[in-house]
Amino acid sequence: MEPDHTSPPDIDPKLLEILVCPLTKVPLRYDRTAQELISDQAGLAYPVRDGIPIMLVDEARRLDKSEIRK
Repeated sequence: MEPDHTSPPDIDPKLLEILVCPLTKVPLRYDRTAQELISDQAGLAYPVRDGIPIMLVDEARRLDKSEIRK
């Protein structure tokens, strides 16, 4: 069976366990559909490109209030 190249790659669960927001130092949640690591506390979404998290504040997208989980 060939790999499905249409679906976005997942982040290694072990990597997700150790990644934290560079600003707040809190754990992140992974949005597989948007390919982003979300920091609700900072209100930022860090992009994941080709399965690699880009943990730079300058590359992060500001979240709308409706996207932030309490």
